[in-house]
Amino acid sequence: MATSVKKDSASSIRSLERGLEILRAFRPGMDLLGNSDLADKTGLSKSTISRLTQTLVKSGFLYRDDQAKAYRLAAPVLSLSHTIKTSSPILQAAQALMITYSEKLQLNIGLAVADRIEMVYLESVRYNKKSALRNIVMGHRVPMELTSLGRSWLAAASPESRAIALEQLRAHRTKDWSKTLSAIEQAAEEIALKGFCSTTWLPNVVAISTPIRIPHHPIYILNMSRTTEEDLKSFASHHGAELLELAHKIKAEVSKNT
Repeated sequence: MATSVKKDSASSIRSLERGLEILRAFRPGMDLLGNSDLADKTGLSKSTISRLTQTLVKSGFLYRDDQAKAYRLAAPVLSLSHTIKTSSPILQAAQALMITYSEKLQLNIGLAVADRIEMVYLESVRYNKKSALRNIVMGHRVPMELTSLGRSWLAAASPESRAIALEQLRAHRTKDWSKTLSAIEQAAEEIALKGFCSTTWLPNVVAISTPIRIPHHPIYILNMSRTTEEDLKSFASHHGAELLELAHKIKAEVSKNT
């Protein structure tokens, strides 16, 4: 009897994990996915996909478009993100400060966390609505290995978490990996020396990032960026102290309210 219960429990856990993988498959520009698409993106069999999509439709997390014979994310998913935005201690503490600094410095300011080998924005304040980054909003994902956000997280993560992420990144990014790894290690040295790292991975976009460590919280990464012809070194020199100042204020505000 105990063995049967354990098997049922393990099966339920696997089903939950696979169901979450299906939800993860939906990204901007991929709002409508059929069973074949989902099988390709998750590596799950079509029969498993069919069974789980039916469950997700019944639970309200997916909507089936009968005409397209495919699925869209449903409203409860949006409701979950709204709950994060309105109840997160870090966002409650950071939003007003980020807006103030963005207007004062005329910079884009973002706050992100790691999700596997990507960084996900929890908040993004865009100073210039015409900037190339105007579409970066809450929930937007960027590569961990190429951005100052991701490199800052890798520098701040525990040795175990960092090793796991680097192995996954190495398998994912086989081209120019040695060059990428060298840049990641250089960013870690920069953070150890200055408290922040800098990089530019999009044309004419310069960015600096620093980790925010708060007990019983994930590692948050704060960044400042701008679309500009300004040299990256100059940008980092001009705004590094302000980035660290804002990070300190956010951390203090969270500690005060928790």
